[in-house]
Amino acid sequence: MEGAQMEDFRIEECENDNNTHEDSQMEESEQNNKHMEVAPALISVHPTRNSVAVAVGSDLRVFNLLEDCAVILVDEAGGASHNDSIRGIKYGANGKLFVSAGDDKLVKVWSTESWRCIATVCSEKRVSAVAISNDGLHVCFADKFGVVWVVDLPGVDETQAPLNKKAVPLLAHYCSIITSLEFSPDGHFIVSADRDFKIRVTVFPKKPLDGAHEVQSFCLGHTEFVSCLAFICTPDSPQGILVSGGGDSTVRMWDIISGSLLDTCAVGAKAQFESDTTEGNCSTVTDICTIPACTLIAVAIQSLRGIMLLSCDLSSRTLSVMKVVSIIGENFVPTSLGSSISGGLLWMVTGASKLRGSDVSSLSRVKVISGFEKSSPDASEQEPAVLVDSEIPGGAKLLEKLQGSISVDEKVFLAAADAVKTAMCNLLIKKQYSDEKREFRKRTRNDRKSKH
Repeated sequence: MEGAQMEDFRIEECENDNNTHEDSQMEESEQNNKHMEVAPALISVHPTRNSVAVAVGSDLRVFNLLEDCAVILVDEAGGASHNDSIRGIKYGANGKLFVSAGDDKLVKVWSTESWRCIATVCSEKRVSAVAISNDGLHVCFADKFGVVWVVDLPGVDETQAPLNKKAVPLLAHYCSIITSLEFSPDGHFIVSADRDFKIRVTVFPKKPLDGAHEVQSFCLGHTEFVSCLAFICTPDSPQGILVSGGGDSTVRMWDIISGSLLDTCAVGAKAQFESDTTEGNCSTVTDICTIPACTLIAVAIQSLRGIMLLSCDLSSRTLSVMKVVSIIGENFVPTSLGSSISGGLLWMVTGASKLRGSDVSSLSRVKVISGFEKSSPDASEQEPAVLVDSEIPGGAKLLEKLQGSISVDEKVFLAAADAVKTAMCNLLIKKQYSDEKREFRKRTRNDRKSKH
């Protein structure tokens, strides 16, 4: 009997050893995937074009356009501002605040006057999107479990020590990665998009720390993940007209009050024609940016070396492709777009971090398109043109700061574009796990709340 028990014990011990070995292999694979998770370069422009910020990997780079100099960030926490890839950067509507956040689970709020970090928030999960309320009193951020959090910033004094703020949940999408957060132009609504094709319009409450319980509408129509959101400001609609882009190669226009779809513009076929490619699933809309001086929408598409301009007819509330502005002679596929309410310029960046096989850990390339001045309200009369490097505001000094160097090997940017494409698919297209892999992920989760 004892021999049989000993044999059972040996069998059980052997099975445990096998499970441990398999777990170790799976864990090593998971860690390798995380360390190689490519992050696209991001760009954000001050509302009145005082400064421009670029994030690539864990690097946050800012250039002061008014004083024509690079900005030195002041973070009393010491060391680098972020320790992992930055996933969201944004200026507030009045330009006084700037927020950055990402995979290190830190949300940093910066004063744009001194570029000092005035508040730091620790998130429970990795952060996927950020937004600042129009009055500058609240910062919202979304995590990869589908929860939107809010932090209040009333009466922040720059002379005080940086605040360690605690966030509270505002609203949630059910276990779906939130890809974009935007406040409506009038500040009454916060709009959130996710990888499950949904756009939620929520009334931003007067007391956000108590939670947002009133859903205004859902904008449903995308057939793949929603990747980006933007607003068109109109005199007739103080809440603005919402536009969205996604993995279904479309840009859609919405009435956020009713949630109704106003129009759909299929950009995939045009992008494939312009890029002269037949590769499937390569026309994901990666970013959209409305041009404040006119009714144009700039669209960045994964396969397109340049941007597509859409014209919005406000009277009929329709979208149409106006033209494609190509980047001639460069492997430039924009990963992020930005504009300001003044200046008539569209800023673009391409690049990535953690690029396999590259000697450069974080690389980026900045380009600017001009021709969107208010003096030319008729979109058909405008001739957008890509500026040469010497014509870009800030010139060589700006490029050296935001890019990390004046020039980078062209071949590297093609590799970066492919890596970003793969990373976006890995992040936003739902994975199908085997039962064995699902059980392993449950056993090795490191984000469970500790019991007190």
